[in-house]
Amino acid sequence: MTAILRTPDHRFTGLPDFPWEPRYLQLADPRLGPLRMHYLDEGPQRGPVILLLHGEPSWCFLYRHMIRDLTARGLRCVAPDLIGFGRSDKPADRGDYSYAGHVAQIAELVTTLDLRDIVLVCQDWGGPIGLSVLARMPDRFQAVVAANTLLPNCEAPPAGVAPWPGEIVEQWVAATRTAVDLPVSDVIAAVSVNPLPDAVRAAYDAPFPTAAFKAAPLEFPSLIPIREDMAGVAENRRTWQLLAQWQKPFVTAFSDSDPATAAWAEVFRQRIPGARGRSHPVIRGAGHFLQEEQGPALAAVVAEVASSLA
Repeated sequence: MTAILRTPDHRFTGLPDFPWEPRYLQLADPRLGPLRMHYLDEGPQRGPVILLLHGEPSWCFLYRHMIRDLTARGLRCVAPDLIGFGRSDKPADRGDYSYAGHVAQIAELVTTLDLRDIVLVCQDWGGPIGLSVLARMPDRFQAVVAANTLLPNCEAPPAGVAPWPGEIVEQWVAATRTAVDLPVSDVIAAVSVNPLPDAVRAAYDAPFPTAAFKAAPLEFPSLIPIREDMAGVAENRRTWQLLAQWQKPFVTAFSDSDPATAAWAEVFRQRIPGARGRSHPVIRGAGHFLQEEQGPALAAVVAEVASSLA
């Protein structure tokens, strides 16, 4: 039986600019048993819902600047930690993580909280996971803001990107495939434009007291669909079929310094009807984790999209 690890609460004491109380949802995993998912739910409960999905190897701490600004504008922010990250439970075996599992878990969060009229904000793995959830229940979603993310389908341009996976992704997958530890804050700092303060670096390391807690961030790169025979390719192609008919607002807000995902912005803009004729801002002065470096700028984009729905 796989061990389910839970980061001690004291690891999350005194985090900078992160005053919110944790909330938890019990998930019923058919193989692992009950899993506790952490999430934030801030702002007016009757306000429009902004669903903020993080990726690898971060957690909802990444969205703190945006949550502050968006709730001040009267918007409700729901920001979960994927299983294996943040304050959520962490199965200790890398084999217990799957693309389909993460999609099912976020779908359960959406339905259990009965989230509707959702503006999806997705970055990194938050894109493939969140967009797959949208494809399963499109009536619950009203708009998308895609930021430094991707939806790999192993198809040639213009349906996908080439070369795929490309040198950056290949190196990332290779470096983590057999690794036994991952310097989480170093990874985030390495793809940032500006130096991260020590307290911020400590906050990104907080969920992982030892390497034993890092099965999810170690395994995630190996889940990236880099070949047609991999799990996730068929799911992503089905998601693309839905997105190819998506007429609701779809806005890309990629940063100016993230070569790992930059090519996907154009694919989203060209393939999705809801993206056509819209402003797609480039967020200046940010690397891959643009929420960390330019959170207020991205929050302003999200707020504008939300206001257009009123």
